[in-house]
Amino acid sequence: MRYIIILITLTMLTANSTYAQTANAGHYADINGLHMYYELHGEGPALVLIHGGGSTINTSFSQLLPALARHYQVIAVEMQAHGRTNDRNQPLSFEQDADDVSALLDHLNIKSAAIFGFSNGATTALLMAIRHPQQVTRVVAASGAYKRTGCDPRFWEGFQHASLDNMPQPLKDAYLQVAPDPKGLQTMFNRDVERMRNFEDMKDEEIRSITVPVLVLHSDHDVSSPEHAVETYRLLQHGELAILPGGHGEYMGAAETSQAGNTMPAATLTILTTFLDKPIAK
Repeated sequence: MRYIIILITLTMLTANSTYAQTANAGHYADINGLHMYYELHGEGPALVLIHGGGSTINTSFSQLLPALARHYQVIAVEMQAHGRTNDRNQPLSFEQDADDVSALLDHLNIKSAAIFGFSNGATTALLMAIRHPQQVTRVVAASGAYKRTGCDPRFWEGFQHASLDNMPQPLKDAYLQVAPDPKGLQTMFNRDVERMRNFEDMKDEEIRSITVPVLVLHSDHDVSSPEHAVETYRLLQHGELAILPGGHGEYMGAAETSQAGNTMPAATLTILTTFLDKPIAK
């Protein structure tokens, strides 16, 4: 295993382009009670992108998706109640999200894929490797948490009295852009809040059981602590760790922390492709 702390200077180049849905990229699959929206971009080894809570494909991955699609077959998904995917009238769970991604891969006749999850999607990505290991070649767990102690207690307390007014405006705008339904926005918010109120720790043994390479990608001012990222990394059989400057998802240009002139996504892309392209030791 390797431990990498990355310090990025302001001389890094910006990402070449931002996400724009191309013709015929968007599709739906009827799986597990969902009319699930997904997009296909590019050709090459399969790479699944799983957005964060309250997010869409665009808000989480707009800065990275075009460049990734030049090297991989990108399968970008929108999970239950998020974006263009419907709500199936049951609470969200990370386990169910992992099962839904697994079912989508079956639907697409994709035997195995790398899984890149951001924020809540990172927890889902780890559970993919635990629950469906035969479908996973490697994992990028970006800005995630696998247990409550990874975040400041005030983070969890905030969900006890959360309202839609607390949701970052860029995420609200992005939802309404692709699904202009204020009631659906409220449903998504309620589902996400309920899941975080009821968040249950994953077991250390579950993280240790993951046999594929895992890149733990994190910010030094993230929602969960850098120490938690290190803790996650140390449990992994084949782990790598990159800690970058900035806030939650700033290194990948996520909408909730995106800033004009942000040069970090280009650096992150180099880290990602280096990890994704590395031969897996037999």
